[in-house]
Amino acid sequence: MQSLQTGTAPAATSHARVGASAVLLVAGFVLISANTRVAFGQIGPLAPVAGFDASTVTLLGLIPPLVMGLFAPLAVVARRRLGEERALFAAGALLLVGALVRMVGMPGLIVGTVVVSSATAVVNVLVPVFVRKRFAPERTGVMMGVYAMSMGAGSAVIAALMVPVFRATGESWPPAIGLAVIPALLALVGTVPQLRHASRPDGHPGAAAHDRPQVLRTWTAWSLTIFFGIQTLLFYATLAWLPSILVAAGVADGTAGNMQALFIVGVAAGGLVAPILAAASVDQRPHILAIVVVCAAGFTGLLIAPATAPVVWALILGVGLGGGQAVAGVLYARRGHTPDHVAALSTVAQTGGYLIAATGPILASLLHDATGSWAAPVTAFLVLLAVNAVASMRAGHDSPREPTRRRTEV
Repeated sequence: MQSLQTGTAPAATSHARVGASAVLLVAGFVLISANTRVAFGQIGPLAPVAGFDASTVTLLGLIPPLVMGLFAPLAVVARRRLGEERALFAAGALLLVGALVRMVGMPGLIVGTVVVSSATAVVNVLVPVFVRKRFAPERTGVMMGVYAMSMGAGSAVIAALMVPVFRATGESWPPAIGLAVIPALLALVGTVPQLRHASRPDGHPGAAAHDRPQVLRTWTAWSLTIFFGIQTLLFYATLAWLPSILVAAGVADGTAGNMQALFIVGVAAGGLVAPILAAASVDQRPHILAIVVVCAAGFTGLLIAPATAPVVWALILGVGLGGGQAVAGVLYARRGHTPDHVAALSTVAQTGGYLIAATGPILASLLHDATGSWAAPVTAFLVLLAVNAVASMRAGHDSPREPTRRRTEV
């Protein structure tokens, strides 16, 4: 009996350590995920009440996708030199710095948004690789869903607090913007335990660079880029202008701000469910089409009767656009053959996709200014969805003509 007791104690301790390690892994993943869209969801609710002019809203809507597109390749360099865990920690530190800088007047808001966007670019690219490496293959869809849900939930909470904090602080917007510091600090703390498990940097710097030309020569990469680019264009245009569209239709500014928060709740819900469903299937084309249809329903409602049922349109748009954002991560993991290949696909698709998406807030603003109505931008969004339904089909399934290696991990 004594021997049995002494033999089981180390095993119990080992299981406890494994359990604690798993909890820290998931908690850290949730915290870094929750912080990746917080800053970008703050401007929409504040714009109508803080008096931001159209050029300011357009610029602050343009910066995130533009900078994330330009800085996505930085994630490959960071991964090669630091490994995924250290690179995510460095990105978390940069997110915190950017959140602090954004409180320092309008120049700080612009510069800080650039800093936050560059850090988010690294996180966006590394998350699918991190999930593929640290979680079991059958957990890919669940963890990408957790990523999207946490991202949406964190942003929704902060967005809902924008107008109340603005009014409670004497109608001053910097304190409201400063709320983003809290999740940024939690995200940084959450990544610290993972430094103990940090992978060694890649000893072959040329490996990722060698993969890139092969990726660029495939229709898969271009189809992924188109899917992600159009979905992200619609996401950021809606994030920037949804409250303004509703206010122009007669919705009270406080209610419009709440609809922004509700939209982000929908993003969290769609982001949780869509990747789980998509990851359970070999062919993701039906899921891509479903996402397009849901988004089209939301924009159609916003076009025909924006003030009649804003709660419904905000939720539908959130579910559709959130699903589109989250399913992209599953597509990278499914179409990639190795972690390096996943990283290459993710980098290419996000670099091109975010550059496409950067035109969204500007496109909406120009069409609105030219017509004096929000009907033209919303109609343009519906046309883009039709394009996406056709061009994204290749991203949803494997082609027998393109793979360079047999997949063994997914």
